Amino acid sequence: MKPKQIFTSILAVLFVFPLMGTFAQQASSSGSIEVIMTFDYPGAGNLTLPQKINERGDVVGEFIDSNGVTRAFVRFSDGSFSDPIVDPNDTVGFTEGRGINNSRTVCGDYVISDGTLHSFFLSGGTFTEYDVPGAVQTNLLSINDAASFTGGFDPDGSGIFQGFVSVGGTLTSFSVPAALSTFAYEINNSNQLVVGYYIDGSVILHGYFRDANGALHFPIDPSGSVGTVLFGLNDRNWVVGRYADSSGVTHGLFFVPPNQFSPFDYPGSTFTSLNGINDKGLICGRYVDASGIAHGILARVRGIPPTNAAGPEMKAFTSPSRVTPLNSSPAAWGGEMPAR
Repeated sequence: MKPKQIFTSILAVLFVFPLMGTFAQQASSSGSIEVIMTFDYPGAGNLTLPQKINERGDVVGEFIDSNGVTRAFVRFSDGSFSDPIVDPNDTVGFTEGRGINNSRTVCGDYVISDGTLHSFFLSGGTFTEYDVPGAVQTNLLSINDAASFTGGFDPDGSGIFQGFVSVGGTLTSFSVPAALSTFAYEINNSNQLVVGYYIDGSVILHGYFRDANGALHFPIDPSGSVGTVLFGLNDRNWVVGRYADSSGVTHGLFFVPPNQFSPFDYPGSTFTSLNGINDKGLICGRYVDASGIAHGILARVRGIPPTNAAGPEMKAFTSPSRVTPLNSSPAAWGGEMPAR
């Protein structure tokens, strides 16, 4: 399947629907998710898509302007915004901010004129380009405080992505068995857990998590889901994401592994996505209003919201390949892209 075909399939599914403290920790039965505020990247008509939040409360994401140009941004904890972030090699007007750590190192991706996806780290105003060695496309999705990072890569230009995680300079690739593509969206600071989603043979999206032993747990789907994405987590192993139901409504998702779910909907919206969570329980995400404009959300988890058990999951131990990164140090809606 060609890259544009697989991305078009992903896009079609995304438009249809446009967590465990530690494994031994018991979840309480009371709690809630409360919206603190909404925000928009400055400028008339911008769509605001937050992606991750660090412990300082800084949020990284991207905005789409009225001309369809995508630019990365950081919203700092004091409420101010960075200038638009544009990778120097972006030739088509598409740069995304995907991850941020407490040192304010940002990671993300951009597209070049041939339509392929490549990635970067940004620290102190300096861009460091990054591609998985030999890969045709690379999609960086998170970076933690120890400079471990995750994402997806297309090794041969087929548009079939494998997930990867880099810890201590060693890059490990993996895929959910029989998946069309697998994406690793975040690793927490404890390196205990990686979360993300995969696309099955019917082009349906499902969540998964990868534990510290390298075991993949999948599918992670709340009851009634026709498509699930897990985006972010914290060191309590609380996970956030979204899922779509058969009526076309997309709900925010709070997940406590191995199988407890709680939905969250922004009042009056039929599309809510929870994308990042920090150890303080602060969540970033977005909702879409009736006119189709996406707005950023800052919310807070208080306690553990009431959860419902999921159905049975499969479990598989990965058989990863290992490659050496070109540079193991980050210092040295959709569009036709993975979910955001």
